[in-house]
Amino acid sequence: MQLPKNKNTARKSWALVFLAFLLTVVVAGCSLPGNNGNDNKPAKAADEGRNASTEPKEMSINVYFVEFTADDAYLIREERVIPHTEEVAKAAIEALVQDDKTIFPVGTKVLDITLDKGLATVDFSKEVLNNTNVGSSGEALGIQSAVNTLTEFPNIEKVAFQVEGSSKGPARDWWGHIGLYDQPFDRDLSSVYKPAIWVTHPSSNQMVGIPLLIKGSARVYEGTVNIRLLDNSGAVLAETYTTASQGAPGRGDFETSLKFDPPKEGKGTLEVFCISAKDGSEQDKVSVPVQWP
Repeated sequence: MQLPKNKNTARKSWALVFLAFLLTVVVAGCSLPGNNGNDNKPAKAADEGRNASTEPKEMSINVYFVEFTADDAYLIREERVIPHTEEVAKAAIEALVQDDKTIFPVGTKVLDITLDKGLATVDFSKEVLNNTNVGSSGEALGIQSAVNTLTEFPNIEKVAFQVEGSSKGPARDWWGHIGLYDQPFDRDLSSVYKPAIWVTHPSSNQMVGIPLLIKGSARVYEGTVNIRLLDNSGAVLAETYTTASQGAPGRGDFETSLKFDPPKEGKGTLEVFCISAKDGSEQDKVSVPVQWP
């Protein structure tokens, strides 16, 4: 750069250069981490906190257990809350075999689950073959408890078992009565006695449409299922009834829809129940909180 000949002019030029340098540093400084209290790390931590708060920490699954009485044996369906996982099918079977109510032998582990075209294959550890002393009916129900637990998921239609990677030899005999000779196994709710009613749609706190679609399973007298929708104050918005595909002692599916005029509150409760043939009382009621736009 050629210097100006006049000294005053030179001093002004250098002053302008220095001022421009200061402005550059200030502007650059505004974008550096740690300025004005806007450090990158706290901002990142805040973002991570928001992501963590929106990510579900728990999830609900339905598990089937065997229950014995003095003169009968049957299945019961119970809800369990487990930590959120991507391997939900494996977690569901683990919840079954590790629960205090299970009839699976102590120490049974779920080594793996594979899914192929609707068929779930469960690979158990060798402990699953330990003698359970539950008889033929208990063995059949124990197998069905696992099958029904897995076929709760819409992408699983059939279930097969393996032991340490094989379904032959000792694995084929299973617990010594029914065995695995006819696998894969299908879903079968005919031996599920409790609860008498459950609702599969809508789920708890679901945003529902109008009309409201209602689906479920029932083991009730003549298959008659009563349905009622309440607003947030408990007033009846609409009610109806439908009939399951089978009446007790069988179990059947039901599906219907309910029209209603949604109030401004946007929240309410769906009640599904049966009426006692003896005294007309409401029995086996299931309450599902719902929302609407």
